[in-house]
Amino acid sequence: MTTQNGNQRGQRGGRRRRRNDAAEQPAVGATPSTPPRMLDKIRNEVAPVMIQEFGYTSPMQAPRLSKVNLNIGLGEALTNARAMENATRDLTAIAGQKPVTTRAKKSIAGFKIREGMPIGVSVTLRGRRMYEFVDRLISSSLPRIRDFQGVSRNAFDGRGNYSLGIREQVIFPEIDYNSIDRIRGLQIVIVTTAPTDAEGLRMLELMGMPFTRSDFEQRRA
Repeated sequence: MTTQNGNQRGQRGGRRRRRNDAAEQPAVGATPSTPPRMLDKIRNEVAPVMIQEFGYTSPMQAPRLSKVNLNIGLGEALTNARAMENATRDLTAIAGQKPVTTRAKKSIAGFKIREGMPIGVSVTLRGRRMYEFVDRLISSSLPRIRDFQGVSRNAFDGRGNYSLGIREQVIFPEIDYNSIDRIRGLQIVIVTTAPTDAEGLRMLELMGMPFTRSDFEQRRA
């Protein structure tokens, strides 16, 4: 009996291993997926310049993107029952990933907020989706802002991470202006491995982030 059970477990384990091995193998005739364009740019263009300018002794010291967080606050959810559903739909379209609901950590009587009440939606992007989102943000979304003059250089947190506020979600091509219920803003936080703001700024600048010109550049112009 023990031998029979052991054989059955061994057969099940073998089948699981074969399924896992098959899942890791590319399909017959399938072409290997190419890395995201932004990842390729960071590896081949941004990192070499950073190594030269900051004197890194190892390529692994060059800053990288760690994650990107997108958040929509919904104070209107207190009076608009469909606000959460509509914001979730918009953020899903922008990020390509379903967000989670953020809830109040404590009650605030003045704002009529109770602990645990849904007050927004948030999503964290990593890997391919992160690189593709940053690429779309820099190349197609930010240039669509009306009278765009660049993004602030002073929105770093002291540890190389950058925060960007978007006033209108319709700057993203994924959003159909005729299908939204109202204009909403969102907060974007780009988390990097840069140890200082200067290194984080230079990395994003080399990636193509359209920062406003510095005072020195304006004087030269």
